[in-house]
Amino acid sequence: MRLVLAALVVMCACGCYCVARIVQPSPNANAVLPAAPRSGRDIIAVLPHPETGKVGHLIVSSRVGGSVELTDTRTAVRVVSGQTPSVVFRFSESQIQQLFGDALGVRPPAPHHFLLYFTGGSNQLSPKSERLLVEILAFVKSRSVPDVTVIGHTDTTGTAQANIELGRNRATVIRDRLVAAGLDGSIISVASHGEADLLVRTPDNTIEPKNRRVEVSVR
Repeated sequence: MRLVLAALVVMCACGCYCVARIVQPSPNANAVLPAAPRSGRDIIAVLPHPETGKVGHLIVSSRVGGSVELTDTRTAVRVVSGQTPSVVFRFSESQIQQLFGDALGVRPPAPHHFLLYFTGGSNQLSPKSERLLVEILAFVKSRSVPDVTVIGHTDTTGTAQANIELGRNRATVIRDRLVAAGLDGSIISVASHGEADLLVRTPDNTIEPKNRRVEVSVR
């Protein structure tokens, strides 16, 4: 689940200050956001995902019980400390800009995710992924202050520990390719999930090419 959050202080109609939060869940994601006001009162609104324009599914829950669902663009709910979330309402586009315009203007760009696949059980990228690597380089260079995470994944063949090492090796190969192509190594971090985060669910000791991948996330 990926959320894009922004917040700013706004003046409520009653004259008190409250914190207004916008939430942009990834499309097709079911996100749960605790209604925990930081100033006594919150307004929580859902906006489309900045890249796809789609709207995710957000549940706002309260510590004292009760919850509401926000499923449409610009829908919102007011929450007050010690109370259950209020009735869902909808902002107009002009109200969104008035309340959240400052926060939207300074939010960081949404992360972009790329999947690279390997041929067989090797560290050799498939022809399609070789071409995608060129796109990744161009995309990273288009960001003013890029941050790159490279995560290796494997299928379920072999032991869990061996797959952690294999995933790390594959991620390191991609990191080295990016550095050799001109990227600063200090902006690239490497990690491995091994077989713990399968793209295609399989039993143990099952060959699945789609699980043998490296995910490159660029912020």
